[in-house]
Amino acid sequence: MQEIIVIGGGVVGLTSAWWLLEAGHKVTLLERAPQVGTGTSFSNGGQLSYRYVSPLADAGVPLKALGWLFQEYGPLRFKPQFDAHQWRWLAAFLANCRVDANRRTTAKLLQLGELSRRAMARLEPVVPLGAFAWRDAGKLVVYRTGAAFAAATAKSDAASTARIWSAAECAAHEPALLDVAGKLEGGIYNSGEAVADCYAFCLKLAERIAEHPRFAGFVHGDALRLVTAGGRITGLQTGTGTLQADAYVLAAGMQSRALAETAGIDLPLYPLKGYSLTAPIRAQDVGPNISVTDFERKVLYARIGDKLRVAAMVDMVGEDLSLDARRLASLTRQVRETMPHAADYDNITPWAGLRPATPNSAPIVGATPYANLWLNVGHGPLGFTFACGTASLLADLVQGKAPPFGLDGLTLR
Repeated sequence: MQEIIVIGGGVVGLTSAWWLLEAGHKVTLLERAPQVGTGTSFSNGGQLSYRYVSPLADAGVPLKALGWLFQEYGPLRFKPQFDAHQWRWLAAFLANCRVDANRRTTAKLLQLGELSRRAMARLEPVVPLGAFAWRDAGKLVVYRTGAAFAAATAKSDAASTARIWSAAECAAHEPALLDVAGKLEGGIYNSGEAVADCYAFCLKLAERIAEHPRFAGFVHGDALRLVTAGGRITGLQTGTGTLQADAYVLAAGMQSRALAETAGIDLPLYPLKGYSLTAPIRAQDVGPNISVTDFERKVLYARIGDKLRVAAMVDMVGEDLSLDARRLASLTRQVRETMPHAADYDNITPWAGLRPATPNSAPIVGATPYANLWLNVGHGPLGFTFACGTASLLADLVQGKAPPFGLDGLTLR
């Protein structure tokens, strides 16, 4: 048994702590906020998309991105900064905008998605699905242009798991789309995809962690610096003192990059700022029952309990968490246009979070140059989806066990 400090109390850090506890280790969890799950995990899209994985980097994306910058409802906003991290990340992202790179990453993320789905199922006796509004909603990706729809349906991997629907069929299966059906070309539906409340999941899992006989406790404070000596981490400096353990796990979202730098490790992470809107669904509203993705506009719609959660946009503006009124107004307009009767839009709660993304959209799991420092970072917008899977991989690696599939593309190297 090792004593391990997990740094980060979001969905990735919490699942990491649980799987390490179950593997026989003594775990302390450090979270800088007074409550777990209040960072990027708090009000995210809520979709658990195990089979629909679409790395942002792909052939043609750079040209599309230029167009997005000038669209009223454009999903991308870019603010150039004197920030070496931003430009290095962009250079690596552009290098991954190739068909072959996208296919490799997609194949690996599909393996990780299936592992994550099974891992979440194994957690059900500990965290009941009803405790965090989990629902097997299925996922419908709708397309507004014929070219995008044709390209999606032509993919060889779509035929085996997906159903291809016309615009009329999309509206018939999901009445929330009736008002916009005339502007759609069609959609692709996948069963087995779910929606849930990530924050509620974090709170419930934190309760179970606190009850675990090997759990050493939550520590709330700022992680400032990793102390190194002789090829190992010898301590973690925090705002309230130095913590020591046999091993350390970085699972702190974007904060992981700055902490890794104190040990001379350059993590290829950049914050992709995203927004969400949450609105109550009243008795008279026609909220979506299926999880819907508006492909061209990159907007996600999910019914979570009695609320509609809408998530969208990629703002490359550094670590800026402010709520941009213009971006929120733009998102609200297109939501009202797409699903005008889905929720009470006069009582919207807006939110913004920083999604810690890698240039190829694949998380980084496993070893570092230090024998006792481990990573579980870089999940981007799929932290909730992949959290249980990467946590189980991490626990295997710490134990010296072989992972269930090759981790090429998912490691620091």
